[in-house]
Amino acid sequence: MRLTAKQITWLKVILHLAGLLPFIWLFWAASQGYFSADPAKDIQHFTGRMALKFLLASLLISPLARYAKQPLLIRTRRLLGLWCFAWATLHLTSYALLELGINNLALLGSELISRPYLTLGIVSWVILFALTLTSTQYAQRKLGRRWQFLHNFVYLVAILTPIHYLWSVKILSPQPVIYALLALGLLAWRYKKFRQWWR
Repeated sequence: MRLTAKQITWLKVILHLAGLLPFIWLFWAASQGYFSADPAKDIQHFTGRMALKFLLASLLISPLARYAKQPLLIRTRRLLGLWCFAWATLHLTSYALLELGINNLALLGSELISRPYLTLGIVSWVILFALTLTSTQYAQRKLGRRWQFLHNFVYLVAILTPIHYLWSVKILSPQPVIYALLALGLLAWRYKKFRQWWR
């Protein structure tokens, strides 16, 4: 049975809650001293993982809609992408404010260039920013065929962000490896689309 427009609306509500409630929890956890001795790093990793989760979910939508024969699922893809960008922005902000500090924001540019894993992160954020700005139907009509080419750069983000995560941890743990494998699996699932863009 295919999902109806009303069911998709409720699904969007659930997805919005999935994006918002972790932020509320994050604020509560920080205020209650829930994190470890290095809360700045904990917050950075949490926000980064949330961005990665929404990125992977957005990549899952198209093949899932096709194979499950649920075309209306496509309507949730933009929402997932916007939440991905929101959490990625929180991730970048948490690094700038909590890791560097307000008084050292001038160092942000040099840090992003001198540390390769940060370079991958900021490149991914810039791409997500461009995709967010052009995610509207108006932008799609205005850009024409170029819109699809631009939005296929999400595959590059799906490559760079797991590497960024793996590179950022001092001690390798299962979590970044799992996210990297999930991203690899999704890219493999969409191999034909990915190869077409790459060529």
